[in-house]
Amino acid sequence: MTVRVERTFELPVERERVWEFIADPGLRAGAISVVTEFTVHDDGSATWELKLPIPVINRTITVETEDEEVRAPEYVRFSGRSKVMSVVGEHELVETDTGTRVENRFVVDGKVPGVERFFRRNLDDEIDNLERSMEEYLEVEV
Repeated sequence: MTVRVERTFELPVERERVWEFIADPGLRAGAISVVTEFTVHDDGSATWELKLPIPVINRTITVETEDEEVRAPEYVRFSGRSKVMSVVGEHELVETDTGTRVENRFVVDGKVPGVERFFRRNLDDEIDNLERSMEEYLEVEV
């Protein structure tokens, strides 16, 4: 089963500064609450260790991620694969009169029962975490 979420938020910061965050796989991984550890490799790919609170999964899940398309300073698409799920995330940065609109799209395909249910319930919260992490990194007062 597949879960799709699209959500947009705005930041009162110029697009190039927001791009600093979005272009960094480590900053993106650090914003995800279920990522307990991550390693960014020299080629820009990253390995995430996830701890999902799902009864059938009682271990950490390794997800190998890579940026598939990068158009600075406006767009990044990444994918991640593991034995229990695959994920595709897209972040598009649009200049506005007051800063930058961040358009986020995520697709999670669960391969184990409960994964898609977890993400259906929690992807909005994870996007909230992303927004808060960006505000903190960019020193945006809320």
